[in-house]
Formats: sequence, structure tokens, C-alpha cells
Amino acid sequence: MSIYKVGEFAEKIGVSISTLQRWDRTDVLKSRRTPTNQRYYTDEDLNKVLNLETETKSKRKNVGYCRVLSNDQKQYLENQKEFVSVYSLSHGVILDEIYTDIDSGLNYKRKNWSTLLKLVENNEIDKIYVTYKDRFVRFGYEWFEDFCTSHGTEIIVLNQKQTSPAEELTEDLLSILHVFSERNNDLKKYKIEINKELKEINEKKDERDWKSNSNYYKSSQNQNISQ
Repeated sequence: MSIYKVGEFAEKIGVSISTLQRWDRTDVLKSRRTPTNQRYYTDEDLNKVLNLETETKSKRKNVGYCRVLSNDQKQYLENQKEFVSVYSLSHGVILDEIYTDIDSGLNYKRKNWSTLLKLVENNEIDKIYVTYKDRFVRFGYEWFEDFCTSHGTEIIVLNQKQTSPAEELTEDLLSILHVFSERNNDLKKYKIEINKELKEINEKKDERDWKSNSNYYKSSQNQNISQ
């Protein structure tokens, strides 16, 4: 049976010496003592820690997070939920829950997103599946990724760009411009230009939808005639 000094054991299980000392004081993991009162640990203690880690990890949840900006984008939300469910399942993971929000990625007080971060902070989440980075947060993704990593949580990004509507980015940029334009008149003209571009995008989208529906109707009529 191997014997480990305190420093060796701490390095082996990936914790600090002060953590081992705290575990010793609180009876989480008592150290052993030599006749000269030197602390040490054995393979039995190592197995005990590894079993505790395995048990703790097995209780951590695998979840999905999906977000859209408004209620008229609910189909996008359903698509995201399907993407994360199918992807995780294809990798042998059944999601315990899928958290969703209908809100801007600029809002750092989203209800279910905030709940999820609190669970991460409590070390209750193992993996978070998202279809695209901006579904999780519009700006500052790297900071939140580091935050999750520090609590043992991995964010898995599927990079499904089609789940990130282009017009939503425009809406978020408009929100930012609105705040600054209230303080700076020079920015108002940019806000007007972006509003104009957003209107053109929506008009083109409506036109594509109309043509698609029209073609479908004509195809159905031709089939009925041929029959």
C-alpha cells in the first residue's frame, strides 16, 4: 500500500493543502498520523476521495439552454430544443432539463438563465448544451465560459448558426444604440439607418415567404388539375 505525504496527496487529487487541512478538521477526510505526529494518507484514502468525486459527478445535471428574442420566434426556440436534444442523445447523454428564455441576450437578468448560473455556482451542472454562443449570451461569452469552467461545468456549443436569426442581432444593436443616442445626438442618424435596414430585411423576408406560399399553392393546383 502506497503512503502519500500531505503535499503529494493534495497534488494527486487536485486540491490544495489548505483544503486537506480543512477536511481533516471537519472530519470530511481524516489524515493519518505517524508516531512522530506527521500527517499522511494511503491508497485507501485515495479510493475514498475518488469514489466521492464519482458519486458527486453522477448527481450533476446535463442540461440544454435555448433562447429567442420574442414570442413570434417560438419556432426557432423549438428548433433549438430539438437540436440540443438530438445532439446530446447521439453522444450518449440524456438531458435532465432544457432551460429556455424569451428575452434579449443583452439582458443579464433573464429568469431561467440566472437560475442556471446559480446551479452552476452550486456545482450542480456538468454540461450545458447550446446551439450557438449568442443563444447563451450576446456579449461577454468568454467570461461566462470561464465562470462555468471554474465550477467544473462545460458549455458545449453546437455552432448551428441557423438558430441565430440575423434580425435579432440588429435588434440588440438597436437597443445599444438607443441607450447611447439618448446621450449623443450624432448617433441618432445611425439608429435611423439601422431601422431602415431592419425594415428592408423584414420586407424581403415577407416577400420570400409570400413567394414560397404562392409556389406551393400553384403546385397544388396543378396537381389537382392533372388528377
